[in-house]
Amino acid sequence: MGFWSAVLLPLLLCLLVFVGFYSKSGQLSHQPGMVLWIQFSAVILGSMGSLILPMLIVFIAYSVNSIEHKADTWKTLFSLPISKFSVYAAKYLYAFFLVFLCLTLFVLFTLGLGNLLSVLKPELKFNEYSIMGLLTQVYFKLFLSALGILSIQFLLSLLFRDFLKPMGIGFVATITGVILAANNWKYDYLFPYSHPMLAIKTMEEGVKKVPGPGGTLQITIDIFSREIFISLAIALVIFAIGYVIVLKKSVK
Repeated sequence: MGFWSAVLLPLLLCLLVFVGFYSKSGQLSHQPGMVLWIQFSAVILGSMGSLILPMLIVFIAYSVNSIEHKADTWKTLFSLPISKFSVYAAKYLYAFFLVFLCLTLFVLFTLGLGNLLSVLKPELKFNEYSIMGLLTQVYFKLFLSALGILSIQFLLSLLFRDFLKPMGIGFVATITGVILAANNWKYDYLFPYSHPMLAIKTMEEGVKKVPGPGGTLQITIDIFSREIFISLAIALVIFAIGYVIVLKKSVK
């Protein structure tokens, strides 16, 4: 389930935005290519950074460990002639891969469907501007911002057998993070569930605009801002704590 959710979510969300732009092509035909790309990608990124990505991580983290919980095979798994770290790291890396895959597909589907719009609706000038570099940077930053949440939810999925506890904690923390980031709380960068939304806000507020060739604007994104360093630090610390729990056989 975790794999298919990582694949289908970007496809469905990008298709919905594609349909919306296709149906409103007449109203958008006067926009230059750069503005069209930013509008097209911002609709997707806005929903991803606020709620969808954190809740997807909640589901992915639980799905990676749910089989062992349901079949009660943790003891059997750890009794195999494989180090506990190998088992723990392999499961974490699979969840890590699913998040990376999901965000990579968002980049590919956004670029592919945007360019398809310029073919189906030539009045939409998507082909006049390339957003590939900018979009890749934004999603890479979004990925890094999500690693702290991934480690926390992965640990919760180890500690709790049922889905409701990690889902409930993740949901409340996500809503709290959105509120803190939306209200520009001074220390919102210290709360990991605020990091995805803060990463998205760099595209709107934290970008550096410099005059480019021909009077156009180039947008430079600060990928490694302070919330990213906090996210990476939290991811490493919680990953280590989870391994200590596995060593002590505290997984229920």
